[in-house]
Amino acid sequence: MQRLGIRYPEATRQPVVDRLHGHAVADPYRWLENAVDPQTLSWQAAQDRLWLNHAAELPGRYRLRARVAEFSGVGVVSPPMWRGGRQFYLRRTAHQDHPILYAGDQALIDPMQLDPTGGTTLDAWQPSPDGRRLAFQLSRGGTEESILYVMDADTGQVLDGPIDRCRYSPVAWLPDGQSFYFVRSRQVRLHRVGQADDVPLLTDEASYGLEISADGRWLTISAAHGSANDLWLAEVSDHPRLTVVQQGVDARSAAIVGRDGRLYVVTTLGAPAGRICIGDRPGQWETLIPEDPEAPLSEIAFLDGLLLVARTRHALGEIAVHDLQTGKKVGEVPLPGLGSIGSLTARPEGGHEAWFSYTDSLTPATVYRYDARTGKTTVWAKPPGTIDVPKATARQVVYRSADGTPVRMLVVAKPGRHGPRPTILYGYGGFGQPLTPTYSSFTLAWVEAGGVFVTTNLRGGGEEGEDWHRAGRLHNKQNVFDDFIAAAETLIADGWTTPEQLGICGESNGGLLVGAVLTQRPELFAAAVCSAPVLDMVRYQRFGLGESWVPEYGSSDDPNQLASLLAYSPYHQVAEGIDYPAVLFTVFGGDTRVDPMHARKMCAALQHATAGSRPILLRLEQDTGHGVAAVSRGVGLTADMLAFLGAHTGLT
Repeated sequence: MQRLGIRYPEATRQPVVDRLHGHAVADPYRWLENAVDPQTLSWQAAQDRLWLNHAAELPGRYRLRARVAEFSGVGVVSPPMWRGGRQFYLRRTAHQDHPILYAGDQALIDPMQLDPTGGTTLDAWQPSPDGRRLAFQLSRGGTEESILYVMDADTGQVLDGPIDRCRYSPVAWLPDGQSFYFVRSRQVRLHRVGQADDVPLLTDEASYGLEISADGRWLTISAAHGSANDLWLAEVSDHPRLTVVQQGVDARSAAIVGRDGRLYVVTTLGAPAGRICIGDRPGQWETLIPEDPEAPLSEIAFLDGLLLVARTRHALGEIAVHDLQTGKKVGEVPLPGLGSIGSLTARPEGGHEAWFSYTDSLTPATVYRYDARTGKTTVWAKPPGTIDVPKATARQVVYRSADGTPVRMLVVAKPGRHGPRPTILYGYGGFGQPLTPTYSSFTLAWVEAGGVFVTTNLRGGGEEGEDWHRAGRLHNKQNVFDDFIAAAETLIADGWTTPEQLGICGESNGGLLVGAVLTQRPELFAAAVCSAPVLDMVRYQRFGLGESWVPEYGSSDDPNQLASLLAYSPYHQVAEGIDYPAVLFTVFGGDTRVDPMHARKMCAALQHATAGSRPILLRLEQDTGHGVAAVSRGVGLTADMLAFLGAHTGLT
């Protein structure tokens, strides 16, 4: 297939049309859903060659790779998790591909020692209350199909496992360190270390959360269904009886039994930004700390007589100090700047100390310690690498979306420069996930090269609370795309960039965002990177984890929801004869979350339809997946994305 100098691989358009609730839905590239079909394999191999030929000619590709690697070399350190007087934490140095899990100075799990190829990741870990045992989960090839093991944290000896089918399983240890609750195949089970006779407790098609109280007496179970969850409390015993805390309520809630014996409930019920209550049933909850409508609640931590409450105010983190008995605010935790707060932790047995991570657009994630006795915050652990961060400024800009809603975006650029510049606009807008300022080698390498990097806080995310999320889900999904388009128009109108210099980027649900706006407003952008995207909104729920996203997107089985999905489904909105932006799809062979079939079908449709000369390309990386991967893999991908965007937006 020849398109103005680019010869694309042949992709047969088949006359596949589904009749769904009165709609004739064409699907000419359905055959590309089958990844192992010889025709698909041949097409993919041709796409691989096309990408590699294009990549070899991208200016600055290797220079960008070197800079991304250098910025990534700052390493990682996490706040400590205290168990039995021992501190467990992750640490990665500049030359390591994966973080190593430590207990004090002792290295417990090094994924590179387990698998020198870098293909094995540590997905989750949880020490027992006395710190002597460790449950941990590994997956290979990016699949996120976790295998659970139990280790003696003193000797490093593996005591139990492998236990398969533990994807995303929380682990809640009992006080004796001999057994724990976990999730296997959508079922909450009690497991005794070294034994195979698991005791089933609860089965539900949900995403679970499990927590044991600090005194070891109480188990809380959360079962999430979209933007709401059910919640139970049970006194730990051989045959615990579940007591309903919340069920069939359209709200998100979490329950914690405090050391004082009170049940604390963090909930969005009647408070979209979150409030903290005391009580055991929704009708009997007493508000301890009321909602702050402009600052969604994110985390809490218990100290002696105090409660630390972390919030996100217009995408910027803050931590308030409250009296535990009265809920009255008595102070604030001093922070090093305007950025993001994460992983707020304290000792389970209590005390006056808390730990958290802080990062912003120019600051690598650093761990801080707060002392409630002095009210001071000090550095506890810096990332192990050093790097000279390029000079840049970050400013928050408020703009108006199509319906007048105010939306915020963070603009990062070199200081002192004026006039339009190559710009990357990045967004997500889904599942109530906030985009907050963070240190990023992707951002810094682009800004250092003279570009502008913009992150926008779209509806559908969690930056402004649950109402903000709901304003961008289901039939409101178009609001997300309108917010993103308005951001692009504002950047152009304010002189930051031009349509010929504007690139867009998004991953996963953000890939859906990119696919939607490039089909709705192709003239507004010069280039797009669409990574691990969801693009066929009619059949998405048949693949990967798609069925679990129905509460967010809706289902094509529902006639009303089908109409909404078809109105923006990127694959179905591709039209012939349009000069589309340059597009790079990036997908991963081990991705069990978002099937690469979305990008294959959309790539074929755009290659057939575009009337312009800008390339439509597909980059496939095998043996990696949707989540965490080796740093070196990430460096290569990031550099390729930047080089592609730079080449097609005029970055010099």
